[in-house]
Amino acid sequence: MATTAAPAAETATDVTEITDVVVIGAGPAGLTAAYTLAKAGRRVTVIEARNRVGGRTWNGTVLDDRGREHFIEIGGQWISPDQTRLSALVDELGLETFPRYRDGQSVYISPDGTRHTYTGDRLPVSDHTREETEKLIALMDDLAEEVGAETPWAAARAEELDTVAFRTWLHRHSDDREAIDNVSIYVASGMLTKPSYAFSTLQAVLMAASAGSFSNLVDENFILDRRVIGGMQTVSVRLAEKIRELGGRILLETPAHQIDWHDVDPDTADPLNGIPADVRDGVSGNGSSGSVTVHATGPDGEVTVHATDAVLAVPPNLYNRIRFVPPLPREQHIAHQHISMGLVIKVHAVYDTPFWREAGLSGTAFGGGRLVQEVYDNTNYGPYGPDGTTAEDPFGTLVGFVSDVNAEQMWALPEEERRHRILSAMAEYLGPQTMEPVAFYLSDMAAEEWTRGAYATSYDLGGLHRWGHLQNRPTGPVHYACSDIAAEGYQHVDGAVRQGEAAALAVLAAQDAVQHTGQHAGLHAGQGDRQYS
Repeated sequence: MATTAAPAAETATDVTEITDVVVIGAGPAGLTAAYTLAKAGRRVTVIEARNRVGGRTWNGTVLDDRGREHFIEIGGQWISPDQTRLSALVDELGLETFPRYRDGQSVYISPDGTRHTYTGDRLPVSDHTREETEKLIALMDDLAEEVGAETPWAAARAEELDTVAFRTWLHRHSDDREAIDNVSIYVASGMLTKPSYAFSTLQAVLMAASAGSFSNLVDENFILDRRVIGGMQTVSVRLAEKIRELGGRILLETPAHQIDWHDVDPDTADPLNGIPADVRDGVSGNGSSGSVTVHATGPDGEVTVHATDAVLAVPPNLYNRIRFVPPLPREQHIAHQHISMGLVIKVHAVYDTPFWREAGLSGTAFGGGRLVQEVYDNTNYGPYGPDGTTAEDPFGTLVGFVSDVNAEQMWALPEEERRHRILSAMAEYLGPQTMEPVAFYLSDMAAEEWTRGAYATSYDLGGLHRWGHLQNRPTGPVHYACSDIAAEGYQHVDGAVRQGEAAALAVLAAQDAVQHTGQHAGLHAGQGDRQYS
């Protein structure tokens, strides 16, 4: 299956456009915002730094030792039952999904290195460890219900929970290291991709609440339920096609480098010390339509887009790649320095057959604290049947994950040693055949300039209760949308879709509230003939 990509955008030199809304970022959030706006009759221009749409969803290809191509999903891929907005969009776009393979026994490796096989959703641990695990899960379920996902920073115990590292909280409530390591998987390495001592308990509670409960988060059959046939990036590709049909424009390879968004407050100027006026204390009317100009650099020239509103649909760790004129208010300057990406390596190993199934194994494996802490059968569905009909790929694919500190250690190794170490860790679960893939690929989103980590951003210890209230608040006419600041679907594509739609609806409400005195000027002559993706 070839890599899915939107049609390439033709570029022009020194382009100026006038539109209703400019969207920065062509991932699921930005494209959902643009699609919602275009359906409402608004003129919209999307600018994207990458040479493709999809953001952190990314369909890819890996060659095997015979030169055969194999489809992989370099980025995000799963849909869970609670992700209803994404599921509805998948249906609207005419896409189909398929369930993750899970028949057979799963594998668990205990801290002493003993390998166990089991069925069901309960790990084969001692009675004491099981009791401690269930206690910790129940405590987290209670906190998720108490705090919720919408405004965790406003919870009665927000400061208390946000100033205690998740690892410390776990140790306060249990003396069982195995239970602590296993519970940590579901938030630390499995979601935030940071060590459990590096983020707060409140951040972990938000992760749980966004999934409905911590019980949902620890249930791999729930949280990793289904995939899109053709890959999750296909959602963005179809959205781009819809936007184009509605008259919208998408400019690829066009990173934004400046946003002019508001007049300055002259009272803030300090001529004696050479400090120009700015808006350090904030502006009134956040979320109201105004005047926005986005400056970007395309492959063949500068692009300038004028609009009344903007949607900034990139992860918060990239906000500082853009110069804001005037500079953003002081509180946002500080807050944005305390939001960072995690680090994870997504491992793709392709085999002649899904050999683990012949041994009665599902391909699902866990081991708290190990180099590769989780493995799944990631065999694809697509045009593999007779005459290109939809069927399961005869090649078997495993996906595994190496997170945070372990990922740092792996990237520091020579390539062959890194490959050997990772495959050896996976072979501990599924046997020596794991060492012999026909194709092997490591997703490296941390090296990708316009992502710089994975899966998503989270706050430093103590940051969520201090600055979380800012993350969804517009700055003048600039609205924000990405999975990193979602409530439901936090860090997932579903959250991105919800955020994009919410931002678009807020823009529409702001524009409807404005009594326009005239129509915006049309595009400059000749620009309407440009192809856009």
